[in-house]
Amino acid sequence: MPDVATIYVIGLSLTIIGMLGGGLFWLGGEFREIRMRFKQIDERFREIDRKFDELRGYVDDKFNELKGYIDSRVNRLSEAFSSYQEFFIELLMTEGVIKPEKAVIAKNEARRIMRLATSTNPLTKEEWKRLGELLDKDPNDLTYEEALELRELARKIIREYMDYAEAWKLLMYASMMVGLTKKKREEQGSG
Repeated sequence: MPDVATIYVIGLSLTIIGMLGGGLFWLGGEFREIRMRFKQIDERFREIDRKFDELRGYVDDKFNELKGYIDSRVNRLSEAFSSYQEFFIELLMTEGVIKPEKAVIAKNEARRIMRLATSTNPLTKEEWKRLGELLDKDPNDLTYEEALELRELARKIIREYMDYAEAWKLLMYASMMVGLTKKKREEQGSG
């Protein structure tokens, strides 16, 4: 028969093993619960990330929509101003309010637009060359068709370089030439 000390050690060992087993079982349950809560937190973070992505997409869409709207309004305003300016200058030239000699001032200013030929181009190389030829030509030798061509080139430049004063001056000069050549044409037709 086992002695008392052995029974005591076996009993104590079984008690400790039982307590450890129960404690580990309880800890396992707690860790399982903690793991479940972390999964819930991860799921919530994924949901928050998804909502932020949706919000970012919505904001980007609205920003692009607003940018497009503003761009279209600025372009419309630019075209309206160009059209008004062309009409007014043509009218002043046709009525003789602006003297043909004064067009040289606008021509010299418009010549500065040629420096933009090296940057992004709304015109082809040939169109830049043609623009130079038309600007070099004496205003009195310019035909009505050439003046219209000059104005069309100026309009193309305005679309790209509306933030340059030289572009507007080129358009003014081109409109002056349209008015001047139109007036000469009318005078030749009636004279």
